[in-house]
Amino acid sequence: MDFSFIITIFAIGFIGSFVSGMVGIGGSIIKYPMLLYIPSALGFAAFSAHEVSGISAVQVFFATIGGVWAYRKGGYLNKQLILYMGVSILIGSFIGGYGSTIMSEQGINVVYGALAAIAAIMMFIPKKGIDDIPLDQVKFNKLLSASLAFIVGIGAGIVGAAGAFLLVPIMLVVLKIPTRMTIASSLAITFISSIGSTVGKLATGQVLLLPAAIMIVASLIASPLGANAGKKINTKILQWVLAALILGTSIKIWFDLLVK
Repeated sequence: MDFSFIITIFAIGFIGSFVSGMVGIGGSIIKYPMLLYIPSALGFAAFSAHEVSGISAVQVFFATIGGVWAYRKGGYLNKQLILYMGVSILIGSFIGGYGSTIMSEQGINVVYGALAAIAAIMMFIPKKGIDDIPLDQVKFNKLLSASLAFIVGIGAGIVGAAGAFLLVPIMLVVLKIPTRMTIASSLAITFISSIGSTVGKLATGQVLLLPAAIMIVASLIASPLGANAGKKINTKILQWVLAALILGTSIKIWFDLLVK
């Protein structure tokens, strides 16, 4: 494998994982389009949508480990929220990850674009007062949280994205979870989700091992760095960064789908 190709894959993994640790997502919302378009744009062999979703699923598993480790102190991890949403999204993501083998590449990209569009709309809904709630007094609807996590898991498992880019808007807008608790808890939930999608992708042979290994190394280095940076940044800025990332990705995916 060409050294410049290795550097390219490492850079994609590092950038995506740093941002994922900072805003509480697994990083596929960034790395999926980067893996899909950048290697081919630089003259390397292009990855298929199936290969990109497989690499993303494995990478997210390790990126979220690093992020959760950085947030383990400070009361940011809501154990009940993680349990209810984590178990539900795990079941859903395994179903989606395994079922993705019967879908076309066009179908996978449509699912990804639809999830990104929904998430983008939700991120621009006003979120007033959620950061005024003390972390030890946060309450949420358990049945609603579990049901939404299951639905997100199915769709996210299909694209190997683990679903955090949709979980974060749901936790902020629907469940009214404070921003920093959302970021920390969503990383833990995404870690659980990525187990299902990773097993599904590995079991069906959709993972290229060497590119995945390069992304894993980048993730373990960059995700904790991003999480530590996120603790110091104003929560409104974090929300706008995530909103901009999701919106930009949604526009790019739908543009490519519609012009084909």
